[in-house]
Amino acid sequence: MALFDLARDAKTIDAVEASLTAVRDALGQSDDLRRLTTSPLVGRGVAVKTVLAVADQIGVDPTTRSFLGVLAENRRLSQLPAIIRAFRTLASRHRGEIAAEVVSAHPLTDDQVAQLKQQLRQRVGREVSVDLSVDPQLLGGLVVRIGSQMIDSSIRTRLNALASAMKG
Repeated sequence: MALFDLARDAKTIDAVEASLTAVRDALGQSDDLRRLTTSPLVGRGVAVKTVLAVADQIGVDPTTRSFLGVLAENRRLSQLPAIIRAFRTLASRHRGEIAAEVVSAHPLTDDQVAQLKQQLRQRVGREVSVDLSVDPQLLGGLVVRIGSQMIDSSIRTRLNALASAMKG
């Protein structure tokens, strides 16, 4: 991935990763931004200007800002979520960590994140970086993905399993 290579060569992996996390959070919080990145009706010039203004507003680093401009110019903003996930995976590998995607029903506290990281570290035998997101439809519990492994302790899944068992 070109963005990762640029960040590695400039020794700005952490800054770019933090900026991409801010972009991901902004996409999750703003319906307008999400529409901008996915709508084929938005003109190229408008997309470039808007995405650069948003980048300035959320304070992304210069490498990420330029990258977002290139994505907008090439009409590839819709691929941002996949690009962000891929970058985080590459950054984790670069640091010798394994990446885990964690979805919870409610935002986790710093203590809960630290405990989760410790438990995952014991389970996989190496450092773990977590990519946190919230899905209220889980009702409670967590869904953790590490590579091809998935640990689903969500209440929604337990209720679905119970409903299936009761149908017999």
